[in-house]
Amino acid sequence: MSTATPLQASAMGKVAVLMGGSSAEREISLLSGQGVLAALQSRGVDAHAFDPQQRSLWELKEQGFSRCFIALHGRHGEDGTVQGALELMGIAYTGSGVMASSIAVDKVMTKRIWLAQGLATPAYRVLGPQGQSDAQQLLDLASALGLPFIVKPPHEGSSIGVSKVQDAAQTQDAVRLAARYDRDVLCEEFIIGQELTCAVIGSGADARALPIVRIEAPQGAYDYQNKYFTDVVRYHCPSGLPALQEQSIQAMVLAAYRTLGCRGWGRADLMLRAHDGQAFLLEMNTSPGMTSHSLVPMSARAAGISYEDLCLQLLASAALDADSTKGQAA
Repeated sequence: MSTATPLQASAMGKVAVLMGGSSAEREISLLSGQGVLAALQSRGVDAHAFDPQQRSLWELKEQGFSRCFIALHGRHGEDGTVQGALELMGIAYTGSGVMASSIAVDKVMTKRIWLAQGLATPAYRVLGPQGQSDAQQLLDLASALGLPFIVKPPHEGSSIGVSKVQDAAQTQDAVRLAARYDRDVLCEEFIIGQELTCAVIGSGADARALPIVRIEAPQGAYDYQNKYFTDVVRYHCPSGLPALQEQSIQAMVLAAYRTLGCRGWGRADLMLRAHDGQAFLLEMNTSPGMTSHSLVPMSARAAGISYEDLCLQLLASAALDADSTKGQAA
């Protein structure tokens, strides 16, 4: 991919890199945003840091920003709320629109849609508000999902609040932890096998899957600390999977992306079951990480796209949901 000319950079106008925010992933969002900001500025873009936790979003309109690169993660950034505000202000933004963002951040709703479309995702159960479930419901989880199983808050990312239950006696503590971050608690079948992630860039028929990254974490502990702050995890890109298998998984990810109505970019996380090679979709990230440890930049590099050019390409794709309705009859 060629480097942008000064004219192309100036055509982006005044750009806000939205970072930080108020979610549990604030720390990671700041790292992502700082990387994106430096990359865009290095390409001559008039880019500025903007933290919605510290400033009113209305300042974007008042100060003449024409585009936003959303480097926010989790709630109030990746869930359709910021996207809706930008729609109202008429400021184009990167990534998925209001509906796709709000669906994808909800892992339960995402699974329901994927299952309705025949896309494989692990079996699951949902526990009610604040994880207040009776003892029998908790005991039934091990029977329904098998051991081990995963307990997680369905609206968080970065492995925040996630537990792997090895013994039924651990269930209550795992549910309590997840309930600290969410109203509901998602309990999910644990797929024994390899962890994969696959990024997508583009929209609609033009969307394309980037090379798959295969993740090898110590004792399978691909948790918050190991994701962002250690170097003990091994990443394989190219993945080392057989070409036909990789293509099949990429096609599955594209279907999952399009089914949710995603645009711009995204990243699906999957498990590849060891005993039969079946891939299972775990979640779709509509505002993936862009830190030094992040997986979309790693996949892009394998496709010949530098970090800086990736940021510029994503910024160039900034749009509004309203754009797709122009010219339609009222």
